[in-house]
Amino acid sequence: MTMGKAHRFKTNVAGQDMIIETGHLAGQAGGAVTVRVGDTLLLATATMSKSPREGVDFMPLSVDYEERLYAAGRIPGSWFRREGRPSERAILIARLTDRPLRPLFPKDLHNDVQIILTALSHDQEHHIDIMGIIGASSAITISDIPWNGPVGAVRVGLIDGELRINPTIPEMENSTLDLRVAGTRDAIIMVECGAHEVPEETILEALELAHQAIQPIIDLQEEMREAVGKPKAEYQHEEVNEELIQEVADRVIEPIRELLEKYTDRHERDEALDALREKVLEEYADREDAPENQILKAINETYKQEVRRRILEEGIRPDGRGYTDIRPLYAAVGIAPRAHGSGLFQRGETQVLTIATLGTPRDAQALEGLDPEESKRFMHHYNFPPYSTGETWPMRGPKRREIGHGALAETALRCMIPPEDEFPYTIRLVSEVLSSNGSTSMASVCGSTLALMDTGVPIERPVGGIAMGLITGDDGKYAILTDIQGLEDHLGDMDFKVAGTELGITALQMDIKISGLPTKVMREALEQARQARMEILKVITDCIPEPRKELSPHAPRMLVMHIDPEKIGAVIGPGGKVIRGIQEKTDSQIEIAEDGTVYITAPNHEKAKQAEEMIESLVEDVVLGRIYTGRVVRVEPYGAFVEFLPGKDGLVHISQLSNRRLDRVEDEVHVGDEIMVMAIDISPEGKVRLSRQAVLEGWTVEEARRHDIRTRSRSGAGTRNPRGGGRTGGSRRGSRSKTRKR
Repeated sequence: MTMGKAHRFKTNVAGQDMIIETGHLAGQAGGAVTVRVGDTLLLATATMSKSPREGVDFMPLSVDYEERLYAAGRIPGSWFRREGRPSERAILIARLTDRPLRPLFPKDLHNDVQIILTALSHDQEHHIDIMGIIGASSAITISDIPWNGPVGAVRVGLIDGELRINPTIPEMENSTLDLRVAGTRDAIIMVECGAHEVPEETILEALELAHQAIQPIIDLQEEMREAVGKPKAEYQHEEVNEELIQEVADRVIEPIRELLEKYTDRHERDEALDALREKVLEEYADREDAPENQILKAINETYKQEVRRRILEEGIRPDGRGYTDIRPLYAAVGIAPRAHGSGLFQRGETQVLTIATLGTPRDAQALEGLDPEESKRFMHHYNFPPYSTGETWPMRGPKRREIGHGALAETALRCMIPPEDEFPYTIRLVSEVLSSNGSTSMASVCGSTLALMDTGVPIERPVGGIAMGLITGDDGKYAILTDIQGLEDHLGDMDFKVAGTELGITALQMDIKISGLPTKVMREALEQARQARMEILKVITDCIPEPRKELSPHAPRMLVMHIDPEKIGAVIGPGGKVIRGIQEKTDSQIEIAEDGTVYITAPNHEKAKQAEEMIESLVEDVVLGRIYTGRVVRVEPYGAFVEFLPGKDGLVHISQLSNRRLDRVEDEVHVGDEIMVMAIDISPEGKVRLSRQAVLEGWTVEEARRHDIRTRSRSGAGTRNPRGGGRTGGSRRGSRSKTRKR
């Protein structure tokens, strides 16, 4: 294989150069490009199978993001020292890329299409997720794969009150908005947003700015298609007998109208529709020109169109609600008695139970990816078991959809979680979907808010979520639907999830199935969602008005203190002996960060406080004049060494041991005795001199030091004076003689 010629294309987005190259790498892929911004480089490939997949009635698209740690100059920390299964971050980037691509493929394309994104270099400055969407779109655009793109994508931040296009990773640390937008020349297709209570009007402004910003990216890809694009491949179109489709539609339209009028209950309606399907299939069983799949397709399409017509023309939704009606709401807390906190939220048939667990800082999730973030202390997980829809299927761990829904709820709640210095716990929420009929992700936001408050996590404000839908007609008429159920999600033109507090939006996710969405419609949808959110928040606060003042008795108690980093060794001790002793005595768990932050976790507050006091005593500076209770640890002829703080001792000279003259130290104290002493002096080397006599006489530290100096002046620095005068360098006369010379 000879090296291909590289074709280089360049544009500028918000002051940053974006370079896309093709023809140099991965020459056998259907389409391959590299996207470079700064020193971040991404390879995107798009390949289509030669023939359609047998037995499928959907477009089999797969998107994978391969996160390679060599891109940031790191070796994986796993046992095998290589990347394993995709991380949650990688899965979320793959989902983010998939969502704006999928609607633009022909509906009857059944060939496998595979998009693979590989990170080749990451400069820790530029976000790779937006580059992934652009790379995938570019690779498909120049490939032979039939597609109605291209799409562009940007990120919008809100920094110091100013909307910014494609802020860097460090700049985003100060942003109150993380809005990712993808769209075509004419319309926005996909929105993913996390925010810190940003008003709806600001979101609208950011969306309009984003759509303007993607235009140069669209221009660049169209230039690439003209210059190096391959002819689009022919594919096997789905054969449809239009006469049969119309015949079946005419046959079932009246029965469908009747069952929609008669049944507002989903299960009754589904049973009636299943019975109609079986009856019609029997009627056409002997006809060779009437394949079963086309009959079912005709019935389902007729049902879909009739439901849409009733919504638009008659204002009637399948369950009889009006456009803005929310299904019955219910909230409860304290469902799981041994859990640290739990919340149950139900909206119609959708029911979610969230369980909260508090842990220590060491329970934080370690992240090994290309982004600078190394760990996170707030985690939200979401599970969707088969019984929630009355079905059965193998359970093999969380699917991509579950990971995506969990991440959306985590985004919605993250900005309300108190900072670590105020609430140092690691927090894990697990939302169990118990019953599903539309928008379980937003129900999990509500259930998780209840669980956090039940746990006693001091969140700033409750967060509620709602899913919105849209039905449009050919004549421009439209209906915005509040609280969509599963059927309305399936047959509608928009899936629009909005979460937030009473002050503003904290998360937003939108996927649009039509060619465009006017700003007027978006504004109405956001306002309708805000009103619904207020209703939901009232149900939450009626159940539990504010976070509990006390944590569950089953939750650990944690204290945080700060010590001088240079004194960490004193707390740990030789081989960890000291810290292990504290943990054993107090039944606690102690973690010390490099900056001197100490996390103490214990079964109750009393034990945590005991451990804190023991650590304080280890690192406490000696205060002259303070009286300590200490233990005699060693006896010498010239005095006793007393441990007056953990791991810290000082000398009580024999002359300072008593208010009477001593011939022997043992005449007053022995090893193991507890005595009260005053700290009266510290040498430049850190040696501490103590006095018991000062405590007995009630002296001040100045009086004690004057007495000690006189004693030392009389005794000099020699052997012990048998009269209690301390050590002496010779006779007392010699000592006086030296004093006179000075």
